[in-house]
Amino acid sequence: MLLKEYRIPLPFDAGSEYQRGQLYTVGQVSVSETGGGEGVEILEQRPFENEPLFQGERMSGTYTKKVYRVKSKAPFLVRKVFPDSAFVLEEHCWNAYPYTKTVLTNPSYMGKNFSVVVESMHLPDTGETENCLRLPAKLLKQREVVFIDITDDAIVKPNETRNIYKFRSEKGNRGPLCRNWMRKDSGPKMCAYKVVSVEFKWFGIQRKMERMMHRSYPKLFIKFHREMFCLLDNWHDMSLEAIREYEEGIAEELRHLLRDGPLRGTIRMVESPPKSETDTETEAAA
Repeated sequence: MLLKEYRIPLPFDAGSEYQRGQLYTVGQVSVSETGGGEGVEILEQRPFENEPLFQGERMSGTYTKKVYRVKSKAPFLVRKVFPDSAFVLEEHCWNAYPYTKTVLTNPSYMGKNFSVVVESMHLPDTGETENCLRLPAKLLKQREVVFIDITDDAIVKPNETRNIYKFRSEKGNRGPLCRNWMRKDSGPKMCAYKVVSVEFKWFGIQRKMERMMHRSYPKLFIKFHREMFCLLDNWHDMSLEAIREYEEGIAEELRHLLRDGPLRGTIRMVESPPKSETDTETEAAA
């Protein structure tokens, strides 16, 4: 198992503002990556109460179960080697904001040999809190702390995301963001702390695969939070109740897109052989 703690300072209020923005943006990203039988399917969403979630602490919130079908997003050689069942992931998420826990597995192919566990805490600081997720001493020795700057263009190129350097939020009264925004910006600040544990039990390639999966997380976190910032005027005035209604609509839209929509989103065309007619149609649909 390879464990890292990512700390992501953000230009949001750590209260309900971030909670609402996160839920809204998850819905938008899910829609953009779903179609043609691939993407996100929400199987279950319900409230939970008084469950022993965070180091035994009893919490209440919302439980969500999702399935991700992601074969088109894998490199060509990986798609050729592994069966379809290897590209169907199951996610269980307990959102008891400001704490959340997400568990990702591949039950149909790797079973108990693969899991990604993400525990998150959202605090009104800029990353100074040590061990806010209460890792035991054994895991603290393994932990590597990684700070992520959402304006870091070395990880995500500007043309890969919405432009946080030009976006100005009228409703949120902030932006555009600049480099060193934490020092220069007088607006709200918070930090998302995310402890990510990756386990890939496969003799000979375990460490390589676990390191490779962790390399994807800084880019994933930056792209998501840039999207969230540039959508600020869309969700800023929405209540939590309105966000929940929006989520119900998103679940229905995802079912429709999976069944009838075109394949779209982050479709991998690199490392592939010369295009057949089928490949060309897939690229056009993206």
